[in-house]
Amino acid sequence: MQNGNRFTRLVAATAIAVGLGAGTYGIASAASGSSKGEATGAADSAAPVAINSKQPWGPQRPDETALTGDALSRVRQLALAKVPGGTIIRVETDADGNAAYEAHMTKADGTPVTVYVDKSFAVVSVESR
Repeated sequence: MQNGNRFTRLVAATAIAVGLGAGTYGIASAASGSSKGEATGAADSAAPVAINSKQPWGPQRPDETALTGDALSRVRQLALAKVPGGTIIRVETDADGNAAYEAHMTKADGTPVTVYVDKSFAVVSVESR
């Protein structure tokens, strides 16, 4: 009977892992389906972003935190004003020291861009990749 319990536990663990993977994929797919110019929220920042020529910044780093609340709203508004027609991929703190916050975006033509914003909510720079 002990081998039967091991098998049952293995099957249950596998089912849970597959379910979590499918759920994460569904959430990531839904999050990345935002319309042009629509900013994504903090939940989207947990979704993996493929590293490729269109999005060179990769996934969110563990030393950066997704913005929420008023900070998210303000940085999002500033970034969209600096990159008209752009789409926000994620908004987070900046661990590289360029500014307090950064908004990773794509321009209307798909070019990746990062908007850096300081703690007083002034745009520091816009960096195209």
